[in-house]
Amino acid sequence: MAEGAAAVLKRWIGFSVFLALVALAVGAMLLRQEISDHLAGMNYEMSPRVSDLADDLELTETGRRIFIATHPTVDGSQHFNEQCADVDHSEQGHVLGCYTADRIHLFDVTDDRVSEVVEITAAHELLHAAFHRLGEGDRSLLASRLREVYDELAPTDATLAERMSVYEHLPDAAFANELHSVLGTEVRELPQWLEDHYAQWFTNRSALIDDFETYVTVFNDLQARVDALQAEMADLRADVERRSSAYGETVEAFNEDATDYASRLERDGYRDDPEQQQRDAAALQQRRAEIDSELAQLQADIDRYNALRDELETLGKVSAELDEHLDSDLAPITTRPNE
Repeated sequence: MAEGAAAVLKRWIGFSVFLALVALAVGAMLLRQEISDHLAGMNYEMSPRVSDLADDLELTETGRRIFIATHPTVDGSQHFNEQCADVDHSEQGHVLGCYTADRIHLFDVTDDRVSEVVEITAAHELLHAAFHRLGEGDRSLLASRLREVYDELAPTDATLAERMSVYEHLPDAAFANELHSVLGTEVRELPQWLEDHYAQWFTNRSALIDDFETYVTVFNDLQARVDALQAEMADLRADVERRSSAYGETVEAFNEDATDYASRLERDGYRDDPEQQQRDAAALQQRRAEIDSELAQLQADIDRYNALRDELETLGKVSAELDEHLDSDLAPITTRPNE
């Protein structure tokens, strides 16, 4: 009896050990990516630039672990283009970052007016890395829910619709991947479940949106001023051209009347009516003053037009300058990557 109980106990112990090993194996499978990220991060030493960027993103422990595991680089040279050579430029315009082969590469934009874009791009690429780390089933479910959010927002958010239009040709999974990054870094008001989802990686997503809006405002304000200048210049030019034409006719009529007046004086035509001569002279003088006044106003408006044109040219240079800072194709070859 005692031996039988011992055998049962032994079997239960063996079964318990088996269950523990199974649980350990299952846990290890579930934590495999986390363990892998920890190991990858151990082999990476952040530069001061990357370290500051990681702090600025205000990441959670999970977000920071993934970010470091991707060995992010911030590079202002042509080396960045080599790292992101597989990115389709036609889809994103200027390529400012990429997530490829589980690595994040960022273009170093140093102009203070648009430097926030580095942080925004880093967050965008981090969300690609996070999306990649989800299980297939989780990605599929998330893709469906993201599409529902997009379909609800797009009809009243033209900016978002235009932003995502370049990805419409992608397969559903790839579109969802891009949408996941765009919503997380560029859209302020989101459903609570999605806010909770992004809270896995960011402790202060609203600050990230603030940076995005600051960055976008630079270009929006620039474009708004350009549009206003062009509209004002078009109206002013049409007005000046109309008034110039009328001014020419007025001057021509005045010259004819002045010639007639001078001819009459020369013929002594006012001998019998000196008061009429005074009235005609006064009228011509008044007309001449009005003509001079109109000419001065026309010249002032022409000067105004030229000033607006100069401002428009300056804004064009500013736009080109900003574009140059965002164009990695123009990056120097000699700069060493900041890795």
